[in-house]
Amino acid sequence: MAAALKQNSSYNQRLALKDVEERLERLLRELTRSSEKYAERFRPIVDHWRSTRILDYATEYEGEIDNPYVVALPLTAQQEIFVGRTNISKRLEQFLRKQPCPPLLLYGQRRMGKTSLLNNLTRLLPSTIIPLFVDLQGLPSLAKDDAGFFDNLSSEMQYSAQNSGYTLPTLTRDTLTPDPFSRFVQWLNEVEISLENNLLLLMLDEFEALNKTFVRGDLDGTKILGFFRHLIQHRPRLKILFSGSHTLDELEHWASYLINVQTLHISYLKENEARQLIEQPMADFGLTYTPEASQRVLELTRCHPYLVQLLCSEIVTQKNEQPVEKRWIAQVDDVIAAIENALENSHFLFLNIVTEQISATSLAVLRFIAAQGEGACVNRAQLAEHFPEQLEQSLKNLLQRELIETVEGGYRFQVELIRRWIESVISDQ
Repeated sequence: MAAALKQNSSYNQRLALKDVEERLERLLRELTRSSEKYAERFRPIVDHWRSTRILDYATEYEGEIDNPYVVALPLTAQQEIFVGRTNISKRLEQFLRKQPCPPLLLYGQRRMGKTSLLNNLTRLLPSTIIPLFVDLQGLPSLAKDDAGFFDNLSSEMQYSAQNSGYTLPTLTRDTLTPDPFSRFVQWLNEVEISLENNLLLLMLDEFEALNKTFVRGDLDGTKILGFFRHLIQHRPRLKILFSGSHTLDELEHWASYLINVQTLHISYLKENEARQLIEQPMADFGLTYTPEASQRVLELTRCHPYLVQLLCSEIVTQKNEQPVEKRWIAQVDDVIAAIENALENSHFLFLNIVTEQISATSLAVLRFIAAQGEGACVNRAQLAEHFPEQLEQSLKNLLQRELIETVEGGYRFQVELIRRWIESVISDQ
């Protein structure tokens, strides 16, 4: 019960409470059938819990709008609010059908939905392509030697396959230790046999984490990258898709080993996809947006999937605090009222942008543009006057990070919510 009540929305709380209620029902049936002495004592207690605590909670939240949005974790294949990305999955499928298939990179900014897309590729791709998801931020990047790396990598592959209904052959560290590379290749032979004529798509998410093991010296980057190149070139039924927020050119050695990489760029949702996420994130969604309110969400977020979910989640939360007679229609004022909390809850995402992804000069340029107001365009001459040094490099950095865009001979913010956060940083300093 306590765990259920700690869920981040009443919608998820009720899903968890439903499981609690079902378990109480089973326990009550067992106690009713039991002839043990303790059954007579505990049966009324269980019945009381079932009929009061659960039902009272349900009554308390009757008429509340379900909040289906997920803002802290990537979306899974079981969550119906995942929308769009069919253009990327179709292009990916085309590459996978090619012989030979080039190295593939799913590239996009943080919180743009890369991992959510990887989690949903099983239903977006044909059944003859079996995606295996591996988070390189996890066990593989903690390995201290080659045997540990391939042991952790194979374990993650087996776990992912099991979630999709497949069982891969086992591989132990003991069998890897004498010759990790050769034994892993032998294991891949066994994997391909077990999967018959299907293609295997190995999805290596957050590939930058692996690069950190190279920098630390835990793993030999030249050996690992050379091995990946060998697999890509000589195993036609095994395809490798790297995923991250950097291009290979940004990391030392990667581009020289993984030649002719094909990049699948994941960015903002299409407008109709974002509108679906706003207005119909789930079947029988209880909140109706006025056209003006829905349009304002689009303007503030630029169809950024994370920011759409974040802002809409705040709107639902605030609507549930209103009287029932005002609860079911979202107006522009409701959108505006949700902005402050949305900015506060996205603080760490934006902080990562300004501390990890851009230079000090780039941040100064951002602050200058942000101070001009919503939708403002700043021409190059103005920027050159205020930032005579490193302007070209800073603009290139900001364009690559999709923070600004060129328009009418000048530059402006791509996402209004990010501009507002940058502007608030100025006022706070």
